[in-house]
Amino acid sequence: MKETKEQLKARAQQIVRALKKTYPDATCALNHTNPLELLIATILSAQCTDERVNIVTATLFRKYGSAAEFAAADPAELERDINSVTFFRNKTKSIQTTCRLLLEKYQGQVPRTLEELVKLSGVGRKTANVVLGTAFGIPTGVVVDTHVMRLTQLLKLTEHKEPEKIEQDLIAILPKKEWIDFSHRLIWHGRRVCKARKPACEICSLEPYCPSSRLKVPSAKKSK
Repeated sequence: MKETKEQLKARAQQIVRALKKTYPDATCALNHTNPLELLIATILSAQCTDERVNIVTATLFRKYGSAAEFAAADPAELERDINSVTFFRNKTKSIQTTCRLLLEKYQGQVPRTLEELVKLSGVGRKTANVVLGTAFGIPTGVVVDTHVMRLTQLLKLTEHKEPEKIEQDLIAILPKKEWIDFSHRLIWHGRRVCKARKPACEICSLEPYCPSSRLKVPSAKKSK
């Protein structure tokens, strides 16, 4: 029997509480010390692991410390600096185009609205939500990365597969004050416990609220 909207909201609240208890200190996995670094790191993270991005930015952020320095960099040199991330040539162009726009319109500072951020090169709604939520504490939406997408589907918090539609489903059932931390915590959970290849349902703090738990839904092999 399908859950009502109120039942879904109540279960979502239970999930939020369990995640808070399990991961009280969850934060963004991308290393950064200021909004510009987070913006650059998030651009670099598209279709690339956070671990790889953190390796690259450990050197990159020591070399380039401002939007002006990124904008003035020799493109070929910047490409070499980030060539171990996916699509490094396109990302070089995005970083430099974005930094030039930051200099032209925002005195080299990262803007604080979704509308302004999504106009920057290489910045979509997900990146904008990451920057606004993590750097400025502004909840403009729910970040939906591959972990959030996979886990919210397993938890039956959404029936959609498109990130934009998943985000709207989550916005509808989660309190606004939880939008930022919910994603951080669910990402941590996806990396540590509910792994794609082998989810550890036996030790999962969300298992009581998960309709897809292997403890509730036996595998086809076991059911034969």
